[in-house]
Amino acid sequence: MKGCLYLIPTPLGEMPLEYVIPEGTLAAVTGLKYFAVEELRSGRRYLSKAGFKGKIDSLELYLLNEHTKEEELEAILSVLERGENVGLLSEAGLPAVADPGANLVMKAHNKGIKVVPFTGPSSLMLALMASGKNGQNFSFIGYLPVKSDDRRSKIKELEKHVARSGQSQIMIETPYRNNALLADFLQVCSDVTTLTVAAGITTGSEFIATKTIAQWKKERPELNRIPCVFIL
Repeated sequence: MKGCLYLIPTPLGEMPLEYVIPEGTLAAVTGLKYFAVEELRSGRRYLSKAGFKGKIDSLELYLLNEHTKEEELEAILSVLERGENVGLLSEAGLPAVADPGANLVMKAHNKGIKVVPFTGPSSLMLALMASGKNGQNFSFIGYLPVKSDDRRSKIKELEKHVARSGQSQIMIETPYRNNALLADFLQVCSDVTTLTVAAGITTGSEFIATKTIAQWKKERPELNRIPCVFIL
């Protein structure tokens, strides 16, 4: 009998685990021995807090990130195929959502391995919930182009799409480029267009606000190196 691949959420910041991770999820974590983690150091730190303090050496951790090779994925799948359960951890939030774990999940489905998702924080959904924007029709764009001219062209395109369809457009950015992205929104978009900025979600410095571009121009937040979600 094959094992199960459990998708285990992690905190978005340095809040205590019990504040953002359900008790049932943490209980399930402590019943596992094998884990695929995006970064070994932070994976060990999370698992220590989740109930393995002093027992990390009893676990088997597999590195799974954007550089993971096919044979390394197959090594994880072989654990599942021999009947062992494996927990998949993201670096922050939900596994396989804007996360390299999606490849492992697809391969598990292809091999008939049961995939079990657990409840936890999603910066995308929490931002959308708090935005006041269309929660019935939305699209997750992910990262915009790195080059400024290309990024501004894409923002113009997305703004026009929002005006036509009413569909919310959700974006994320590498934290050190947040200020540059916000500056592009303020330069490109109409003053009456609304933009949600959701920064540091579920942390002590959480900031979520929806304002017009004209309002953001008057009071621009400092977003450097803070995990952010932007919604047009």
